Amino acid sequence: MEVKLRKFIIAGTILYTILILYFLFFAFNRVDHSTSDYGYTFMLVPEKVPLKFPEPTFSWLFQFGNIAAFIPFGVVIPLLYRSSFGKFISLFVLTILVLESLQALTYLGSFDVDDVISNTLGAAIGFIAYRVGFSSKISCKKLIASALSIGVLLVGVIVVSETINYVVAPRESPIQALHDVKEMNGTMPMAENLPSFTIAGKKIEPKMNVYNSEGDKSKSYTYVLGNKKDITLYSYFGIPDNGDFKGEVTILADGKVRAQYEQFNNGAEHLILPFFDKVNEITIIVSGNAKLWDVGFSEMKHWWE
Repeated sequence: MEVKLRKFIIAGTILYTILILYFLFFAFNRVDHSTSDYGYTFMLVPEKVPLKFPEPTFSWLFQFGNIAAFIPFGVVIPLLYRSSFGKFISLFVLTILVLESLQALTYLGSFDVDDVISNTLGAAIGFIAYRVGFSSKISCKKLIASALSIGVLLVGVIVVSETINYVVAPRESPIQALHDVKEMNGTMPMAENLPSFTIAGKKIEPKMNVYNSEGDKSKSYTYVLGNKKDITLYSYFGIPDNGDFKGEVTILADGKVRAQYEQFNNGAEHLILPFFDKVNEITIIVSGNAKLWDVGFSEMKHWWE
């Protein structure tokens, strides 16, 4: 390599490295949004695949940038300093680990193993492109082949990522009746020989259960789920036609009100209530002439759970 060309590549690499460091430590208002109030953040378990199929979202562009931004390092570093893939990738991973740790320790970001994986994939793609187009005498055809190899490898990363995501992503389990879990206070809803009733002129035939009050007195049902996470509560709510059109249902999670439904005229609603945080105890309070029926919940589970 000519001396002038080598100096030009070194200068460009230094400028590009400064740009990358700026994005790692100062871009996106990192200083103003310092995480010092929350302490050091180290995310050591992968939470997402590196890159999914293209989507018109900032999240996808960010994930793509986490890979693409480090491809040039896989080309220019071996080009300037000949090295094997093992030596290059080991030094690169060590450098990224240091930078990610500095992000967390300076409160200008977090240590995220997902970023380490994405950045390393980018560098590996760059190294392969270097082998294709720069390892011997450079030609126009080899440069085109190198560019094509980058495109093919990025598509390969997407395909592998989508496959992994399909295999390991949690899926919603079938809905099961809420009263099938362990109860605290022994109060059971109607679960057998369920009566039909009419709401807004439409005949309702419950399939799982019916929750109601005891006349003028409200009735409470409490269940222990056992710290389940990412569950969704499904039910139907309404007031039958043959009575005062007044009633209320309150749903509490671990003692805190999460939803409240009140109705003063006839009608029925399909209720879908997601709980993203862990929930240990759910309490349902029914008052007036309100009825809650087909109350069940589903969980997000991996195939091995």
